[in-house]
Amino acid sequence: MPRRLPQLEFTALLALLFAIVAFSIDAMLPGLPDIAADLSPNDPNRAQLVLAAFVFGMGFGTLVSGPISDHFGRKPLILLGLLLYALGAIFAGLSHSMEMMLVGRVLQGFGAAFPRTVGVAMVRDLYEGRDMAKIISFVMTIFMLAPAVAPSVGALIIGHFGWHGVFASFVLLAAISALWFGLRQGETLAPENHRKLNPRDLMQGVRQVLGIYNVRLYILILTLGFAQMFSILSSVQPIYDQGFDLGASFPYWFGATAILSAAGAIINGNLVTRLGMHVMIRLGYRIAAIASLIALIMNLTGLAGATPFGFAVFFLWTVAMFFINAFTFGNLNALAMVPLGRLAGMGNSVIGALFTMGSVVIAAPVGLMFNGTPVPVMVAGLICSGLALVLFRMEKPEA
Repeated sequence: MPRRLPQLEFTALLALLFAIVAFSIDAMLPGLPDIAADLSPNDPNRAQLVLAAFVFGMGFGTLVSGPISDHFGRKPLILLGLLLYALGAIFAGLSHSMEMMLVGRVLQGFGAAFPRTVGVAMVRDLYEGRDMAKIISFVMTIFMLAPAVAPSVGALIIGHFGWHGVFASFVLLAAISALWFGLRQGETLAPENHRKLNPRDLMQGVRQVLGIYNVRLYILILTLGFAQMFSILSSVQPIYDQGFDLGASFPYWFGATAILSAAGAIINGNLVTRLGMHVMIRLGYRIAAIASLIALIMNLTGLAGATPFGFAVFFLWTVAMFFINAFTFGNLNALAMVPLGRLAGMGNSVIGALFTMGSVVIAAPVGLMFNGTPVPVMVAGLICSGLALVLFRMEKPEA
């Protein structure tokens, strides 16, 4: 019988493991200018690849961690992931070149995927029904609210210890998580549920998942949605700093964006049962496309620029773009899981890995195009949301 912690402690532990991902991205944002000055002074935009490298590594880790944990168990995989995460943070924190930094961040992201992916499997091992939904809902709420405080924490650390200090905090976070998890949480995968690790079966499962038309379509749409969000994340700090001269107050504005955007989850929860997932997805991408078009026109025509009004336009646009994620990501992922049946576990890993890594391919060039204005990310937002709407119309009815 798998060992259970008290539900409150288990939920808190899982929330910490999930928060590692958000903290590893958002706490870095205030440090990008200093990293650029030290490691890429001739091309400051390359500092944005620090975020892309982490997300790319996380995507690959998402693909492999689930099946491996089905064979070796949940606990050793999470501890291994935390170790890899810490080693990546040490490597990146000691880097003397941008290339060394990016290698460390890929390793860090790869390790961070293990606790997040395997953590969900642990919930399935121990709980079902409403208890499972309640735990995952709370953990995802913490994950969504983490960006409200992570940049402020990152800025505080950087102010005292420089950007190297942020990576030291990542190592400390991994150590605390590993100690708590290692001492308190037992193995949750029952011995009879262990599966053999067969690469041929793994590849066959991937082919079966990708052989379903609608699943492929949803992956493409999720890729576009995540790309527009990641494009904003990559460029938002330079826009505040260089575009509006608000670099010092960026953590507070970004925190406000995260808090306001969290209302989208509440609204989606109230409406999705009445209107359905398809309506919410279309509504989300329509809001994103219209908001991007209006904001882009105002910037291109000079109505909004490096002025208080221009900042208000940009701030409201970012709130809208993060707000609609609650309408799209969860609902699209749920639709993608519907036709998978017994392939649900494999499908979840494949879907998460592909749209995560695919989004980096789209978003990284957008970050490198930063020109001191929000125009490149607004163009990306308009294109991604518009294409998502077009693709969603190509969905086929389930047989």
